[in-house]
Amino acid sequence: MSTQTLPGRAATRPTSTPRGADLAAFVAGALAALVAIAVAEMMAALVSGAPSLVIAIADLIVALQPPGAKQLMVELFGDADKLVVDVMIVSAAALIAGLVGVLGRRSFGRAVFAFGIAGAVGLIAALRQPLTDPVLAVITTVVAMGAAIVALRLLLAACAPAWGRTRTGTAAGDPAMDPAARATAAMPDWDRRGFLIRGGAVAVASVAVGALGRTLLQTRPAAAVAQPLPEVAGPAVEVPPGAELAVAGITPIVVPTDQFYRIDTAFVVPRVDTSTWTLTIKGMVDREVVLTYDQLAAMPVFEQYVTIACVSNEVGGKLVGNALWRGVDLRSVLEMAGVQAGATQLVGRSVDDFTAGFPTAWAMDPARRPMIALGMNGEPLPAQHGYPARLIIPGLYGYVSATKWIKEIELTTLEGFDGYWVPLGWAKEAPILTQSRIDVPKHNASVAAGPVAVAGVAWAPDRGISAVEVRVDDGPWQQAELSNPLATAAWVQWLLAWDAPAGRHTIRVRATDGEGVVQTEERTRPAPDGARGHHSIEVAVA
Repeated sequence: MSTQTLPGRAATRPTSTPRGADLAAFVAGALAALVAIAVAEMMAALVSGAPSLVIAIADLIVALQPPGAKQLMVELFGDADKLVVDVMIVSAAALIAGLVGVLGRRSFGRAVFAFGIAGAVGLIAALRQPLTDPVLAVITTVVAMGAAIVALRLLLAACAPAWGRTRTGTAAGDPAMDPAARATAAMPDWDRRGFLIRGGAVAVASVAVGALGRTLLQTRPAAAVAQPLPEVAGPAVEVPPGAELAVAGITPIVVPTDQFYRIDTAFVVPRVDTSTWTLTIKGMVDREVVLTYDQLAAMPVFEQYVTIACVSNEVGGKLVGNALWRGVDLRSVLEMAGVQAGATQLVGRSVDDFTAGFPTAWAMDPARRPMIALGMNGEPLPAQHGYPARLIIPGLYGYVSATKWIKEIELTTLEGFDGYWVPLGWAKEAPILTQSRIDVPKHNASVAAGPVAVAGVAWAPDRGISAVEVRVDDGPWQQAELSNPLATAAWVQWLLAWDAPAGRHTIRVRATDGEGVVQTEERTRPAPDGARGHHSIEVAVA
């Protein structure tokens, strides 16, 4: 940008370069994409069955992901993996649309065509979603792209060159002007101030509308009020004495619901109306059974403590938790349908068509009690944890068993169907491995010499924990104190009182399950069937 002063005239205002106009056009395209996203988010929030285009694209990306992508995202971002994917999609859309904006400054028709292609991709992705109404998907896409095109036209108008006028309004062909002044006056200019005003308004409005739409979408209640939790048939299960150790910083023996980890494929939590929801048991059964929520809740209900874990959990990771689950015995429901002898796999299917399958024999083994859970920690299942019903299968990783928002249970064969994650490189059969974790002290903590509490949790759901041992540096393995177990399907807390000498030390932990199997030291990655190895930390003692 330069300032031109004509002989005998007042200084003119700064001129704008074509490069600056292209940059403005890039911003215009990016803002137009934000408009489309914001409109779609708000429509999805206000109209049941209308899709969020961001979520539709995210679901498509998840469906097309290569093996290992899930594990990488969980390792990097944990429970925030879905938010990161959303941000990446919005950023990519803005970048691509920015280039379209530069194109649109020269040929608006081509920019309209490019937005049409983008809309078609979004529509295809939206039509894949089982909870999306096809007609509303078309309407949402057309309205969103239309709003983007209007916004692009409005913003590009401020980037358009104004030919043939001087910066003071004198005609470029005025013979009174010298040649240099005429050349400067004939340069294209664009309304920078007008663009900043329009662009700022569009940006603020898009962010506000999009954020409000996503908030409403995430918190939208189901059409029917959540059903009260059915009463337990028999005495309630309580935490026995000695089940919790008095150690500051240790993970609670029962993880509060709002702190419980959440890993699933749903970018927006399904909101299920129990007045229309049903659970169907079908496939290799003697008779197909369809149960309403009221019919399921009227069956005998029991409670049990069960620790569940994500297969993506690293050694020492936090993607594991213990809760008190309340629900109906899965075997009782299967008996109503009559499982046929050749049915070797039980597949759960959620309302968003996610699937998880595990051996039927695992559910039929009397050593464990699989359930259709309706409640968690004394309350109805929260929406993010599977309301109105989910499967809790003691001893199996969630990706093969813990179907949330369940709508169907299909009996089939192990060879006849692969659950969602199996084609992506994860094992078909996935019992939870014996694991232990150090909660206190924290890794790289500084502690005072003398008595130090080393404590944490250990789990081997459906086998229980018989021992936990701790090793400091190259010393001997020392037996830790165990809490009173809640159940064989639940984890335990452990504690070792360590007389810490000055210096830097490495602390390791290992567990032995109820069958006498000692946790392996050999370290492996989570894929394909869970992480192995001893958790270790380093501390500085002064």
